[in-house]
Amino acid sequence: MISTIIIADQITKGLIQQKFFLGESIPVIPGLFHLTYVRNPGAAFGMLAYAPEYIRTPLFFALPVLACFWLIHLIWSNRNKNFLHCLAYSLIFAGAVGNLIDRFSMNYVVDFFDFFWGPHHFAAFNIADSAISIAAMILIVDLVFLNKKKEESVTSTI
Repeated sequence: MISTIIIADQITKGLIQQKFFLGESIPVIPGLFHLTYVRNPGAAFGMLAYAPEYIRTPLFFALPVLACFWLIHLIWSNRNKNFLHCLAYSLIFAGAVGNLIDRFSMNYVVDFFDFFWGPHHFAAFNIADSAISIAAMILIVDLVFLNKKKEESVTSTI
């Protein structure tokens, strides 16, 4: 699964770069969803895009690499314990690697999924970002709903 996400992420980014001009936007669902070629030199939602290199280098290169090693540890230690956590950590790892490939090769991340509703515009994103977002939802659902059920079942047996 991890390699599938990384490969799909890199193939779609490559296709966007080959077929689109920077900033070009093609409506898929007019008024809601376009494919738009965007270069993101920053973090999520373009934060710190133009920060000095002494800030950008540790935040966009060193820290994500360290986080990937930590995620490998989490995936390995949860492989037989908690399927949802293992799945979420795997999705985060795949997304991080997909975006790190861009950062190391181009110093920016290619984004292209462009959603908006009227004047409200969401930051463009990619498959790697989607994997990370899905992982966050899995962890939130587990924390809020599934752990609550576990706690209720433990207290009811006491």
